[in-house]
Amino acid sequence: MSDPLAYKRVLLKLSGEALMGDEAYGISPEVVDGLAREIAQVHGLGAELGLVVGGGNIFRGVSGAATGMDRAVADQMGMLATVMNSLALQDALTRHGVPTRVLSAIEVGKMAEPFVRGRALRHLEKGKVVIFAAGTGNPFFTTDTAAALRALEIKAKVVFKATRVDGVYDKDPERNADAKRFDHLTYQEVLEKDLKVMDAAAISLARDAGLPVIVFNMQVPGNIERAIKGEPIGTLVD
Repeated sequence: MSDPLAYKRVLLKLSGEALMGDEAYGISPEVVDGLAREIAQVHGLGAELGLVVGGGNIFRGVSGAATGMDRAVADQMGMLATVMNSLALQDALTRHGVPTRVLSAIEVGKMAEPFVRGRALRHLEKGKVVIFAAGTGNPFFTTDTAAALRALEIKAKVVFKATRVDGVYDKDPERNADAKRFDHLTYQEVLEKDLKVMDAAAISLARDAGLPVIVFNMQVPGNIERAIKGEPIGTLVD
């Protein structure tokens, strides 16, 4: 029998803002539970999943720096926000029967394991979902860069960037009714057009390794499964 999955091992990048749902701040239990249900479904198909989640629903380092905070300190606070989101996702996935581990790039005591590449690979091989918390562990790097980096470290075949919109547009579709969506882009086009897919460091890492990135709307039920089965969805960057 042929494998129904186009991608066996995937790095799923989730924005922190997407966890808010209709709230102005924080974590929506309903959104997190729905997301866990979607992940559990594709995990049941045999997919090996690594997750990176942002922290913008709680604290964003760039915004903190813009208000006068030291950028390094603001980014450290952002890293802690990603740990909180990661623990919320782990809790929801565990309730859905999915074995999950949180590996953090910063030391957080008994709340998460420290990130060790070999440990992450062993967890994936044993069928556990691995959530990578705290970005790269360094200030001045976004969770987009962390997603590309962790994808390469675990030998993922693709990065899924799950957002609140259905792909990459030439301008913000939530503010511009005439925004044009792209079905396909090259890495170079993303960099030259300064499209807000992922930051330049993340796209450069993906380009140098030939790692495809697929951007799609995580709020549409079944989209993660459609993407992992290779159905045309969102925007492909390769």
